[in-house]
Amino acid sequence: MPSEWRSLPLEVCMAAIIDYRGKSPSKTTSGIPLVTAKIIKSGRIEQPDEFIAEGDFDVWMQRGLPQRGDVVMTTEAPLGEVGQLDGTKVALAQRVITLRGKAELLDNTFLKYLLQSEPVQADLRARATGTTVLGIRQSELRRVTLTLPPLPEQKAIARILGGLDDKIELNRKMNSTLAEMARVLFRSWFIEFDPVHAKAAGHKPSGMSEGTAALFPASFEKSKLGNVPAGWKVGSILQQADLLSGGTPKTSIAEYWDGDILWASAKDVSQCDEQLLITTERRITKRGLEGSSTKMIPAFATVVVARGATTGRLVMLGEKMAMNQTCYGLCSKIGSPFSLYCQAQDFIQRMVHAAHGSVFDTITTRTFETTDVLLPPHDVLGSFDRAVTPLFEGIRNNLYQSRTLTSMRDALLPGLLSGEIPVSAVQD
Repeated sequence: MPSEWRSLPLEVCMAAIIDYRGKSPSKTTSGIPLVTAKIIKSGRIEQPDEFIAEGDFDVWMQRGLPQRGDVVMTTEAPLGEVGQLDGTKVALAQRVITLRGKAELLDNTFLKYLLQSEPVQADLRARATGTTVLGIRQSELRRVTLTLPPLPEQKAIARILGGLDDKIELNRKMNSTLAEMARVLFRSWFIEFDPVHAKAAGHKPSGMSEGTAALFPASFEKSKLGNVPAGWKVGSILQQADLLSGGTPKTSIAEYWDGDILWASAKDVSQCDEQLLITTERRITKRGLEGSSTKMIPAFATVVVARGATTGRLVMLGEKMAMNQTCYGLCSKIGSPFSLYCQAQDFIQRMVHAAHGSVFDTITTRTFETTDVLLPPHDVLGSFDRAVTPLFEGIRNNLYQSRTLTSMRDALLPGLLSGEIPVSAVQD
């Protein structure tokens, strides 16, 4: 550690430590967003999906109001995940603690990265209690050691690491926009049937060429799914897609594991917060592939979790990979993987909605065989795929760029926070 750096207990560095443990107010469907432990992940706060009533805010937050720049950390289930508040009015849930550094001693953004470092994470784990679920008491958290460079150096380190995170976040927002554009077009063509309505009214469909417009009929007909464009069929999605299954190489055979082949599990699919999956927690070897029932699933296939708590979660593969038996893969028979992905999203969403109030925890081959979906003509699906291909290619390119940026950040973080990598070496 450089001589001008110093190690101090966390409590000495804090202007505020706010703990919201206690009986939380009732949750509502709208109101003040509630930041819970489950949405604080990998240095960021995901979009809240729980709320408390406006009238409960002052009572619940009487222990202290969060401020822009405050660092929030989970104290249990999981322990040690951190994020930083951007000034949006939010409430903090149980198992989330707010940390605010002393302005003259500790930069809050630097604190966010410091708390993610392995030495601090190890200190948290060492002071935690519990076996299956680790948790830390505030009295122990206060004693965690923080190693601090001078404040100007903290700010410089925060700018370097924060700049990389800003680029990653920009890519994430761009991908969200690109995916939404694809969803809007799919809904217009295949759910709202806007081109058909336009032609039925004697108008030219907007936003498409004459050739594409000519692919749509100008009238509707009745079907099992209600009124659909004339000539369009209804049937099993397997009429336009091959159903692929997976498997797991024997874990007792070391030669089957830690190879070069990506191997997707239900966990990988469920925890993927992007449209495309490009990395997996585990990999297998060629011997593992050949010695088990798993098989290679092509890039741009749609993979659906078939059983368990996250049944129905789906993602599209960004590159070819194997998968385990808790998932099904859908591969387009007609060369239209993107329309198939959007069809599967709509198909699964309808099944989940139909199961409202009952348990939806299994998808079988029969599910795909017997559930009716709309089957537009192949040329219409092909036209849709050509329209959205640049969108999905953009998503994949952004994901690969973000993976590179994440690797850079993760490589720099321990060196910068320990002083082994001088800030000047990175700035130059």
